[in-house]
Amino acid sequence: QVQPVESGGGLVQAGGSLRLSCAASGGTFVNNLLGWFRQAPGQERLFVAFITSSGGSTYYADSVKGRFTISRDNAKDTVYLQMNSLKPEDTAVYFCAATRPTGRALNFASSYDYWGRGTQVTVSS
Repeated sequence: QVQPVESGGGLVQAGGSLRLSCAASGGTFVNNLLGWFRQAPGQERLFVAFITSSGGSTYYADSVKGRFTISRDNAKDTVYLQMNSLKPEDTAVYFCAATRPTGRALNFASSYDYWGRGTQVTVSS
């Protein structure tokens, strides 16, 4: 099975930017849909964005629309989340997840099969 491995998290000030990366370990993402989710302490794990296997379609949560961009480079077997205009409310552990296309709703965590361990993003006010 493929293991997503996130990187790029850190501490930034409000209004700043970060780019998260998610690389495939022990397998490939090439035929997978990729999603980003985030979870703040005491909160549910919430959808952020997903991208199709070809990169041709993307979808974003309303809370990040216009600020975050998901992309992928299949040659590098990596998916990215570019985060701009960061707000304190974006503070969370960010998770990368992968799934084969099955027709399941892709804005729900239960639709994904392979999960990374997460990377912490902290936005100071």
